[in-house]
Amino acid sequence: MAAPGYGKQSAPDQRPRAAADFTHLPAREAYLASLIDHLPDGAAMDAKTLAVLQPHYGQMACRTALNKLSAAGHLRRVRERVGDKQCRWVFRTYFSRTPRSDAWWARFLATGEASTPAAPDPPKERTLNHTSPTSAAYAALAGLGLTDPRLALSAADCAALEPLAAEWLARGTSPALFTAALTAGLPPDGVHSPAAFTRRRLLDKMPPERPLPQPQPRPQPARIIECTDCRTPCRPPALLGGLCRACRDTPATPPPRRRLSPTAVRAHAARARQAMATSP
Repeated sequence: MAAPGYGKQSAPDQRPRAAADFTHLPAREAYLASLIDHLPDGAAMDAKTLAVLQPHYGQMACRTALNKLSAAGHLRRVRERVGDKQCRWVFRTYFSRTPRSDAWWARFLATGEASTPAAPDPPKERTLNHTSPTSAAYAALAGLGLTDPRLALSAADCAALEPLAAEWLARGTSPALFTAALTAGLPPDGVHSPAAFTRRRLLDKMPPERPLPQPQPRPQPARIIECTDCRTPCRPPALLGGLCRACRDTPATPPPRRRLSPTAVRAHAARARQAMATSP
């Protein structure tokens, strides 16, 4: 809450919240106007406070935006005397979601009565303001209000919702898809609590976890192992020492005997007879 007399005061006879609110304003003014619109009466809305409440604009930008919102018919700053027994002056900022003409504001501030229908300014092209947020998730949340002012979040809201938004991005959601999913199909009667509404959508529309990639089997070489002896194709466990079981169990063939020539046979026989003749 602001100091007494310095807070927001809502002007009477405003239209209900709708998607077309503030679309006639540039992006910066539309964003801050939506933020102010959701502040309760009595809340501070000076340039310094607005700079703290949101992540996009500093005090100078907020001060300029407030001046432009005043020129567009959305607010008036007034000094009022309060108290019956003491002369005390306070400053108040009246805010109207519905843009008002100078004649409407003059009558209302003079008499306290609302009159003269609203006269919105012609639409202007809206441009995004590029900043450097602390993370991609924080930036995605902060950018929601630039896409649709009904989801304007404060800096504290973005910080609180950052873990949920980070989980969306970790599951493969692009920032553009994130913004489209969060801003699509908003209630036609407006969003009364942008932070609570965004949290509910972040939980309810959380994308599924992406499955981990499965390792692909390595291609096997086109190769068949054979027994070294019989050349029979075999699986590697069946080959011990490169031989199949049948070849390992077959006994080795004895070497062929050497055949003697006739001359050698006669020579052996002569030596045998001689040995027998000389033996006692």
